[in-house]
Amino acid sequence: MTEITNAMKEEVSSFVKEYFADECEVEISGINDGTLIIEDLDGDSLMFLSLLEIIRQKYDVDVEIKTIGKRLMTKPAETIGDVVDMVLLVIEYGENIPE
Repeated sequence: MTEITNAMKEEVSSFVKEYFADECEVEISGINDGTLIIEDLDGDSLMFLSLLEIIRQKYDVDVEIKTIGKRLMTKPAETIGDVVDMVLLVIEYGENIPE
């Protein structure tokens, strides 16, 4: 388990926003925690999966996509803030993401 610091939270938040700004070809200034990925950015679930693969490599996290999928079935990641929270859970808990 990795301890999540405030600096890490800021780093992840910035990274996620930059990622979606680039992938969706929008200005990062128009993205905040409440931005809806599908409705506001025309994003999709494949972007989220690609982002998670980058996160797994960047933070050396061992987690199966099916583990993340189970979590998303009960708590979907619809906003940028939701994605940031999910990424932080993946970094902190890896395969042992709490329900």
